Amino acid sequence: MSWFRFWAGMTVLAALLWAPPPAHTERTPIRIVAFGDSLTAGLGVAAHESYPAQLQRRLDEGGYRTVVVNAGVSGDTSAGGLRRVAWVLKSNPDVVILELGANDGLRGLSLTQTEENLERIIQRLLDAGTRVVLAGMKLPPNYGSSYREGFEQIFPALARRYNVTLIPFFLEGVAASATLNQADGIHPTGEGYRVIVDHVFSALERSGLLKENRDPGARPPAASPGSDRRTGTPKMD
Repeated sequence: MSWFRFWAGMTVLAALLWAPPPAHTERTPIRIVAFGDSLTAGLGVAAHESYPAQLQRRLDEGGYRTVVVNAGVSGDTSAGGLRRVAWVLKSNPDVVILELGANDGLRGLSLTQTEENLERIIQRLLDAGTRVVLAGMKLPPNYGSSYREGFEQIFPALARRYNVTLIPFFLEGVAASATLNQADGIHPTGEGYRVIVDHVFSALERSGLLKENRDPGARPPAASPGSDRRTGTPKMD
């Protein structure tokens, strides 16, 4: 063997030995921000019973690599949410679950303004490369059919316009249930939030993001016992 070949071989071997280790292939957790009002904040229940906290546990149990952030502010409206968008985006979310507008409806605010606020929020999130899951809301009958129907149409209309995932009714199966709501008849109990997490989890699966961040061999999480309860209409003042 010539000295040239010997040193060439040694150079290749040294390069292999001293090369930096391969990049870590572990999946980066998906950052999910729950962006909403008191229904997201978990007013009246312990922090671990709020829907974002329960959603985190549900995702963990299913083997999904995620970080769920609770960005709920009690009493927030669509206008307040619009003012908070920049703050939400600072956390670099992959997905935002947008649950706002209920307080607008309960206060009888302008439907046009509510829709415009929600639309601007969605636009800013999408422009930042964030996937959006939009939570639909409903109002009780005493608000009048015209206002109520106009309010409820806002959410599916925006979902179609911007091609975002829609939860048709965030409180599906929970609204008007005496056992799943607190004494105020508005805010869910911890058990009520378990039912809501079923809807949110299903919506996240439809978004297509969870599939890519699930650990191999993990079992799918079981649905909560209350997931088949019938839909009610919220009793709100």
